[in-house]
Amino acid sequence: MRDFIGTVREAGLLIDIEEEVSTVFEAPKMAYGTDKPLFFHKLDGGHRGVMNLTANRETLALALGMNSKTMVQELAGCRYDGAIVEEGTLQTVAPDLGSVPVMTHFPLDAGAYLTAGIVFSSFGGVENAAIHRMLVAGTDRLVARIVEGRHTYQLMKAAHAKGERLPIGIAIGVHPAVTFASCTRVPQGKELAYASELMGGEIRVKTLSNGVRVPDAEFVLEGYLTDQTAAEGPFVDITGTYDPIRNQPVIEITGVATKSNPIYHGILPAGAEHRLLMGAPYEPRIYQSVAGVTKVKDVLLTRGGAGYLHAVVQIEKQTEGDGKNAIMAAFAAHTSLKHVVIVDSDITIHDPDDVEFAIATRVRGDTDLMVISGVRGSSLDPSRIADGLNVKIGVDATMPLGKEDEYIRAGWDA
Repeated sequence: MRDFIGTVREAGLLIDIEEEVSTVFEAPKMAYGTDKPLFFHKLDGGHRGVMNLTANRETLALALGMNSKTMVQELAGCRYDGAIVEEGTLQTVAPDLGSVPVMTHFPLDAGAYLTAGIVFSSFGGVENAAIHRMLVAGTDRLVARIVEGRHTYQLMKAAHAKGERLPIGIAIGVHPAVTFASCTRVPQGKELAYASELMGGEIRVKTLSNGVRVPDAEFVLEGYLTDQTAAEGPFVDITGTYDPIRNQPVIEITGVATKSNPIYHGILPAGAEHRLLMGAPYEPRIYQSVAGVTKVKDVLLTRGGAGYLHAVVQIEKQTEGDGKNAIMAAFAAHTSLKHVVIVDSDITIHDPDDVEFAIATRVRGDTDLMVISGVRGSSLDPSRIADGLNVKIGVDATMPLGKEDEYIRAGWDA
């Protein structure tokens, strides 16, 4: 990660914060006001840290070695086949989470939360990597929000069914390509291989004493997901609203390893980096799905839609009905999607005004809206709390086929 920070600094994209900054509210408030990477030289006096590392598409594309304008198409072509090179064991020492500059983000949060810690786990020959928010509950205890049904949850349940704890390694401060891979729904056990592919075809890992492999990181916490539970929350999630208190699994930390003068990575909940890392990994999935029904040009999970709930899909319509087919394909690829707008290739999907123009001038509500009611939706959507269900709405904002001459837009390059 520190090599990438150097690259971002050389590109003039990094803001260095030289003055002393508190991990309680102050650093998160500074990150909230910008999508530029911030490097803190004096967190709580003696620590270093970074926020907003990939909070905009320019820095994310730089991390992935891609062009920001063609990033979705390039990611849609990935094969999850990078090489993993093992480099022996990683030694840890007795844990003390009080020595890690974990941040407290919002006033009603339950406490200090790890937000960029990637949980690497292994059980029964299956590996997984995923980001989970983790509440600091002592010098060697965390309480983690483990979403039901996801891979970490499945491995944890398999371990508990055999009377065992799930061995894990928590990596904080990794190369952004590793973070991105851990946020992506990939074939089982392919997170490290995907990260390797994104980094050029090779990634180096070390093995902890509990058997879990972890990549290069500023901090590595070794431990186990237990069958004990404790209260977790409130916590501000992707929509900027507080998640409720739940009983969640307790993690026992048995060891810690750090680099010399380590750099802590914090992701601001509901901030630009959180939203980009939530949404951007789904864009290639939607691209692939829509490509099965029509010619797709680009996909965007919008920041205004919390980076997760709203999509705009740009297509080159081949026949009437392609817009609605694209709507169904998008919903199938990302089941948490709530609203999707399908537009023609002359609409700039990264410009909200241009998308609104398409809706205003090309949509008839009686023919171009598709409403799917009574579906599961996303647990992160506050509007579904009452009944647990949601409504999905698709908008076909493409122009009628063969009417291009009537729809030429006013502009300098029309």
